[in-house]
Amino acid sequence: MTSSADAPAETFKRALTAATRAMARDRDLEVAFSGDTTALNGDKAILPAISAEPGPLEAARLRGKADAMALKRALHDSGAHQQALPPGSKARQIFEAVEQARCEALGARAMKGVGENITAMLEERYQRSGFQQSEDRQSAPLSDAIAMLVRERITGTATPDSARGVMNVWREDIESAAGKTLDALADAAPDQQAFAKALREVIRDLDLADELGDEAEEDQPDETEDSGVENPPEDGDSDDDDGNEGEDSQERSDASGTAADEEDISFAEDSQTRIDAEDEPGDTMEAARPNWVPPKGDDPNAYKVFTTRHDEMIGADTLCGGEELARLRRTLDQHLKGLEGAVGRLANRLQRKLMAQQSRSWAFDQEEGILDPARLPRVIMDPMLPLSFKQESDTEFRDTIVTLLIDNSGSMRGRPILVAAACADILARTLERCGVKTEILGFTTRAWKGGRSKEDWLAAGKPPNPGRLNDLRHIIYKGADAPWRRTRNNLGLMLRDGLLKENIDGEALQWAWKRLLARPEQRRILMVISDGAPVDDGTQSANSPAYLEKHLREMIRHIETRSEVELLAIGIGHDVTRYYKRAVTIVDVEQLAGAMTDQLASLFDEKPARHARTGRRGRAEAAKPVTKADDRLSALKRAVAADTGRGVR
Repeated sequence: MTSSADAPAETFKRALTAATRAMARDRDLEVAFSGDTTALNGDKAILPAISAEPGPLEAARLRGKADAMALKRALHDSGAHQQALPPGSKARQIFEAVEQARCEALGARAMKGVGENITAMLEERYQRSGFQQSEDRQSAPLSDAIAMLVRERITGTATPDSARGVMNVWREDIESAAGKTLDALADAAPDQQAFAKALREVIRDLDLADELGDEAEEDQPDETEDSGVENPPEDGDSDDDDGNEGEDSQERSDASGTAADEEDISFAEDSQTRIDAEDEPGDTMEAARPNWVPPKGDDPNAYKVFTTRHDEMIGADTLCGGEELARLRRTLDQHLKGLEGAVGRLANRLQRKLMAQQSRSWAFDQEEGILDPARLPRVIMDPMLPLSFKQESDTEFRDTIVTLLIDNSGSMRGRPILVAAACADILARTLERCGVKTEILGFTTRAWKGGRSKEDWLAAGKPPNPGRLNDLRHIIYKGADAPWRRTRNNLGLMLRDGLLKENIDGEALQWAWKRLLARPEQRRILMVISDGAPVDDGTQSANSPAYLEKHLREMIRHIETRSEVELLAIGIGHDVTRYYKRAVTIVDVEQLAGAMTDQLASLFDEKPARHARTGRRGRAEAAKPVTKADDRLSALKRAVAADTGRGVR
């Protein structure tokens, strides 16, 4: 009989653990196999659980994931990386993806077997992300496309066929604008600092210089000054013409050698949240902010809305038919099979913590309270004997509601929105079992690049500084008072094609916060799950710089400093700590379940100050000094209690 230690899976685990530690150059690295998670957290590498007898393909994929983490552990300097990271969210995504590709490519170039393992891992990742079917920029992440091209240059091997769609969307455009700088980037791969410096040049060539920080700040005054001189507010047509000439000349200077018919390609578009410029030809030749004119005497960034006529707040069951919701829910359940084990264990841990806080306890040997039956014999022998009572301690767990506000933008498409829906589903069930009300909300827009709100603005003659120019869509997946069993199908809506569009975070946060304020619960918690800064082409092109981001910061500051609502955020591949005081950023979406449960558990561990005010009488009684008469009164109460056999409160 074969022992468990000699089973194929255990033998494979031991060999893979030893190889991972050797490649990472860290004998103390802990390697664990659990659930469907792949993550490198400090000195612990987490790999997915393996079957009892792993086949060749499964083994190769696991080796690839282990090799990728080991190579990053050995070749990556996190301090230098953090110092080189640009402030812009798009540029940060590119930095993260390309740095990971650098580590993997260097290992693949040095060791043939590692290269085969990495390729198997990438094949699986691209298949799960649907990169082979990508047909436009909204489904083809720019950061992944650049990472693929960098990997090709360093290793000399072609990108797997499972990413053919992404390459078809981006390769020609990126090569024409940044081909030479990509070659220099590959040459600098062995030196992380030189590599980061070369990567900044690639980002500049892709017309994302404003994402790099210092350079964008230096250019900003000139742009504002030019717009004030050359683009008077009363002549909207001349604004567009002048803006086009400036933009075209800038593109020619940034991408020398580019053909004239390719100059209208805008690499500043976020491939994950915006559609291809060809879908709306009328918008491709507009300047970055052609209609923004700083008003005299007012804050140019003061947030306002052009029209709310086309906004909607809608239930998931109203937005989608029952049969389709049931079908989408079945799809979600299929994916839950791989996640339910790991997420379920985390949820059970949270449940045990909450139930422990709600359990009642007794304090014994008290001078007042209810007579303790265990002390009855000594009370009979000596009725004046003190410390014969017990008191039931009040639970500090207050009536609580938790709202999960989930970003439904286009960049969440694929694995991120799937994991977010699964985690929200399991946590809602867990909190409901603990008596905690849960609300699940989502936010997106009804259209790309403005929708009917922008059409109204155009029909009105494009007045300057219009404010928000898109149609909001706020979705209620689960109301606070609705039981989970009645709304479980609604979460499947997140997987519906065409739902995920742009994200206006500030107003979504305000909406969720106001809903919480209307609730009767004593404690209100708002958790935001997002993967990027606010993005809406229609609004950003017609208003001041960072218009949506500024409003988001204002809302966060108001909630955190002037509200009883406890706010926390989880960023997926996006640093939300620069927005929220209580926040955590995860690199891999597989870490979402752990981050959600850990953040909620830490909140429930705290003992927030009660907001209920004490009346004058209560304060006077609390401040009243204890006198000898009070002591005699307490002794008399104890004597009466002993005589009657009842406790006195």
